[in-house]
Amino acid sequence: MQMANMAQLSSTLRVSAPLLLGFILLIICQFGWANTTQNVPLRLTSSSITKIDLQDWIYINHSPNISQLTKVLEQAPSAWKKFDTAQPQHIGVKNYWVTFSIYNPEDYLSRIIAIDNPLLDSIVIYHFINGELVSAQQMGDSLPFKQRPLLSNIFLYPVEFQPGDTHKFYIKIDSLGSINLPLVLWSSNDLTQVIETKNLYIGLQIGLLTAISLFSFFIALASRSFSYSYYSAYVLGLTILTASIHGVSFRYLWPQWPIMQQYIFSIIIPLTLGFSLMFTEKALQLKYHNLKMLRICRVMAVIAFLLAIIMPFLHYSSALYILVFVVLTMSTILVAFSLIQAFIGQRNATLYAVGRIALLLGCIITGLLYVGIINLDVAPQIPTMIGLTFEVVTMAAVLALRYNDERKAKFKIQQQALEQAQRIREVREEALHAEAENSEKLEQMVQERTLELEITLRELNEVNQKLTEQNTIDSLTGVKNRSAFDRRLIAEGRISRRQQTPMALLMVDIDKFKSINDQYGHLAGDHSIQTIAQVLSDILKRPTDLVSRFGGEEFAIILPSTDAEGAQQVAEQIRQTISEQEITHNGQHIPLTVSIGVSADIIDSDEHPMLLLEQADKALYQAKRSGRNKVCYYALKADQI
Repeated sequence: MQMANMAQLSSTLRVSAPLLLGFILLIICQFGWANTTQNVPLRLTSSSITKIDLQDWIYINHSPNISQLTKVLEQAPSAWKKFDTAQPQHIGVKNYWVTFSIYNPEDYLSRIIAIDNPLLDSIVIYHFINGELVSAQQMGDSLPFKQRPLLSNIFLYPVEFQPGDTHKFYIKIDSLGSINLPLVLWSSNDLTQVIETKNLYIGLQIGLLTAISLFSFFIALASRSFSYSYYSAYVLGLTILTASIHGVSFRYLWPQWPIMQQYIFSIIIPLTLGFSLMFTEKALQLKYHNLKMLRICRVMAVIAFLLAIIMPFLHYSSALYILVFVVLTMSTILVAFSLIQAFIGQRNATLYAVGRIALLLGCIITGLLYVGIINLDVAPQIPTMIGLTFEVVTMAAVLALRYNDERKAKFKIQQQALEQAQRIREVREEALHAEAENSEKLEQMVQERTLELEITLRELNEVNQKLTEQNTIDSLTGVKNRSAFDRRLIAEGRISRRQQTPMALLMVDIDKFKSINDQYGHLAGDHSIQTIAQVLSDILKRPTDLVSRFGGEEFAIILPSTDAEGAQQVAEQIRQTISEQEITHNGQHIPLTVSIGVSADIIDSDEHPMLLLEQADKALYQAKRSGRNKVCYYALKADQI
C-alpha cells in the first residue's frame, strides 16, 4: 500500500497511544518477517467472489505467554496450527493469535475484513504489506465505540489491495467471553446489504420484545397485576440481553462506557432469571396448586437476585460458566414443574411448558455449538435468541389466559385486604399508644449515646492521625518512607494529568556506599544517610516537594509543577552541595558524593507516573555507569539518557 493511501486511511483508523509506540518499535524488527509461518495466501482477483470465508486460510497460535508481535514473529512455523472450525469454542482467552495472508496479483481492489462477534474485548490487527508493517489497529468492546475504524455493531477493517502486493495479517485477541471468530472478506456493497438485512431482523426482534414489555407494563399499571409486572421486567431484561449480544446496546445506549460490556451480562442474566421465576410462580398459580414448588421457585429467585450482586465481582469467564449452569438447571426445573402441572390438569401449564421447552432447546443447541459437538452455519447465540423470542410470545398467551383468573380472584383478595386493613388499624393504634409512652425515654437515651459516641470518635480520630503520621516517616532519616512516596506519586500524577502541568522525579543514590560501610562501619553509613536526608530537606523548601527514602542508600524526590530544566537545576544543586559537604564520624572524614537520575513529563495516564519513575531509575544507573557524582536526564522522545 502506498503512503498516500495510508494517509487517506489515517482519518478512520485510530490507534491508541500504546499501539503507536509499539508500531515504532516493530518497524525496527521487520527482519523477523522471514522467520514467520509460510502458510499459503488467499489469491484475490477481480473475479473472486465478494464474500470469502477466511476460515480455510487461518492459522492460530494460542500462547498465553506471548503478548508482543516481536515474539510472535520469532515463532517457528510449527507453532502455528491450521484453524479447525469443529474445535470447541473457547470462553476466556488471552494472547490468542490468528494469522492469514492475501495475495493480489493484478487488480486494484477494495475489501473489508469483518469479524462478526461484537462481544470480543480486545482485537489488535497488525497489517503487513510485502513484509512491511503499515498499520496496527486496536478495537474491541473494551474501547469506546467511536474508536472503531468503521462504525458498525461488528468489527470491520477496510483494506486497499494494490496489484502485486501480499498482505499478511496478525490478529491478537483477548476476551473474557466466547472466542467465536467468524472472519469474512467482503466487498463493501455486499457487506452493506448483508448488514442492512441483519439489522432489520435484529430490529424486528428487539422491537417485538420492547413492545411486549411496554404493553405488559401498562397493563400492570392499569390492573395492578403482579403477573404482568414480573413479565414486563422479564421481557425488558431479555430485550437488553438481546440488544447487548448483537452489539446494539453498546452502540446506542452506552458507547462511551465500555466497562458496561464487562458487567451487563453478569448482572442482567440473573436479574432476568429472577423475574422469570417470580412470573412462573404467578403464571402456574403455585400458591394454590403446589406450595412445595412455590417455595422452590422463591428460593431459586432469591439465589438469582443474589447472583446479580455477586457475579460482577467474579472473574468474567468463571461467572459465565456459573450462569450457564444455573440457567440450564433452573430452566430444566421450571420445565419439570410445568409438565407436572400440565399432567394434573392445570390449563395454563401446557402452554407454559411449550414456551419453556423451546427456550431450553435453544440454550442446549447454543451450548452444543460452543463446545463443538454440533456444527451449524449460524452464530452460536442464534438458537437461544430464537428460543427466547418464541418463549416470550408464548408467555404473553399464558398471561392472556391468566388475566381472567386474576380478575376473578381480585374481588376476593380485596375483601380479605379490607379485613386485614381493619386488623392492621387496630394494631397500629395500640402501637402508637405504646410508642407515645416510650418515645421520651428513647429520645433521652439516644442523646446520651450520641454524646458518648461523638467523644469516642473524636479520641479515635486523634489516635488514627498520630498512627498515620508515624507510618509515613522513615525511622532512620526522619523523611517520608517508601509507602508515603508511592501514595504521593499517584496523587501528584493525577494532579499533573488534570492540570496539564509537568512533574519531575529525582532518584538519588549515594556513591560507593558499600565501601563506606566496609571502611568506616555501619554506624558511619547510617550517619551518612541521615546527613544526605538533612541536606535534601534543607534544599527542597516548597511545601509540595517530597523527599523520601526509597530504600537502603537511595532517595526519591517528587517535584510537582517542575519541568525538565528546573529539575536538572535542583539535581545539580543537590549534587554540588553534597560533594562540598564536610561529613565526619568519630573524628574520621567521610568523602561523600551522589549520583542523580532525572525524568520529567506531563502525566497523561494512570500508568505514566510509574513509567516516569522507571525512566528516572534508568537515568540514575546511567549516571553510575558514567563515573558517578553526576546528574543524568532521561530524554523520552529519543529513548536515550
